[in-house]
Amino acid sequence: MLCVWWVLPSAFKGLIRSTFYECQAPAWAGLSYLGDLQALWTDRARSRTQLIEAGRDMARLNSAYLLRIQQADIQKDELQRIESMLALPPLPEWDYVVARVVRRDLDTWWQRMIIRRGYDDGIRVGDGVVYRDGVVGRIVEVHKYTSVVELVSSASFRVAAHVDTDMRPVTYVGKPAPVFRDPGGEATNVPADIIADTAKPRRLVTSRLGGAFPDGLTIGFMRKMEPEPDGLFQRSEVLLNPSLVSLQEVAVLVPLLREQNADNTPVKQ
Repeated sequence: MLCVWWVLPSAFKGLIRSTFYECQAPAWAGLSYLGDLQALWTDRARSRTQLIEAGRDMARLNSAYLLRIQQADIQKDELQRIESMLALPPLPEWDYVVARVVRRDLDTWWQRMIIRRGYDDGIRVGDGVVYRDGVVGRIVEVHKYTSVVELVSSASFRVAAHVDTDMRPVTYVGKPAPVFRDPGGEATNVPADIIADTAKPRRLVTSRLGGAFPDGLTIGFMRKMEPEPDGLFQRSEVLLNPSLVSLQEVAVLVPLLREQNADNTPVKQ
């Protein structure tokens, strides 16, 4: 049977894999919905005192977020005014499609995850995926019920970046996570005058040059600089947020311009 599989055409094998995946996806989504239901009944079992304390904490967070929204609106208006004065093209904008994490396999824990949103939700291959602390990864496969996310810690993940407060471009590449170690990556082509160490780490953020992410989203922190062989640039290991290990919900960045102009037929891989 193995020999027969090897000689089959690639298109036929791809069709078989896609069909098998689509058959499994409803079961994975069903288990995810059951997990959400279990969490709901667990919350309903909490005492009234716990609910009151949680409500107070939520009210404080809402107040802080409202202030940040007002500040963001003021900055957006100022940016639009400057763009109009200088006749600059507007920056791209995104809509957020919230998705639950359905599945993570142990052997690909730091490489891929499956989320409960698919091409019916307007998601396409190449869309960025984020969460409250920054970048999660990028969509690499889109199916009817689910999508596959390549994580920021994956060795095949690459994105344009820059050091916070310094707009010069830097390249970020994911690195395989060692066993029982936190996820990480590597920043290359870092300008020689950038200084970072464990006492004063530098935040690495996304660049709009990459296309899939807006500018300024946290990727990780650089803590040790080493010169590259050419002597002109530096490289540094990038420490990612340990909360990536326990993600339960993410948001997919869907470009607004594509929503307005496309025919709502996402690319399927």
